[in-house]
Amino acid sequence: MTLVVVPVRFPPSSHSEATLREAVRVAEERGADLTILHVDLYQNSGGVSRSDLKRAVEKRIGRLDRARYVVRRGFLVEETILEEIVAEKADVVVIGSKQAGRWRRMVQKLLSDPDIDAFLRSELDCTVITVEADGETTTNGTGDGEADAPLPDDGDD
Repeated sequence: MTLVVVPVRFPPSSHSEATLREAVRVAEERGADLTILHVDLYQNSGGVSRSDLKRAVEKRIGRLDRARYVVRRGFLVEETILEEIVAEKADVVVIGSKQAGRWRRMVQKLLSDPDIDAFLRSELDCTVITVEADGETTTNGTGDGEADAPLPDDGDD
């Protein structure tokens, strides 16, 4: 079964809503299951539960069939998201452009000559779709016929 993972903040912002809507569209288009992920940081935990996340998402976009709500605790949002994506063997990841920028900065700290697109393709082995706040998308393909467009520069995000 195909799996789409979408990390969101809590409570979902308008940008998170655009990202969620795109993830739902992609999941429906592919007949995929959807995992909605929130990372609750150890250092400033909001005590968010799966029920809290589900209620907040459904308030924004309505009830979702075939959706799984996951709250993971971690020290670094980006690392925890990557761990979940790898553990779940996601086929598609839908992220907001702000999150893509944070991943870019994290990888730049780890690698001397970072190519975030190649890193995500090789490490995640999945399609990464980046969503702007206005709902515009960019796809970072995996060579499975998807476009191999670069992730957008996060600019002032």
